Amino acid sequence: MNSALILLIVVALTAAFGFWHRATRGRITAKKATITPVITEEELGTAYGKRVTLLQFSSAFCTPCRATKALLTDVTADMPDVVHVDIDAESHLDLVRRLGISSTPTTLILDRNGVEISRAVGAPKRNQVEAALAAIL
Repeated sequence: MNSALILLIVVALTAAFGFWHRATRGRITAKKATITPVITEEELGTAYGKRVTLLQFSSAFCTPCRATKALLTDVTADMPDVVHVDIDAESHLDLVRRLGISSTPTTLILDRNGVEISRAVGAPKRNQVEAALAAIL
């Protein structure tokens, strides 16, 4: 009886964690308003987008990273004022630590000045990315 109760508790906690994890991955969340760029154009390796920069942190063996890169490349293909930059997290650990990147893929949405507006941890969905980009003038 005692071991069955322990097993039930472990299963319930595991299921709760699984539901929480699934619900929070890929969702784009807004950040607190700041005026300081999170990354310079020199660190970025290119100029900021005229409207938005999508800064994706990926790793080499991350399957959702490849899917996210393909999605963001496709979404931004017809948007000359939006720049998509993919950074290898393993090669830029200083940026990963400074920006609080805890898992890959993580995509930061930066305004025209390099200020973080929002971020998506995990693979975002197309409609979420399109809605986030449409909200930024």
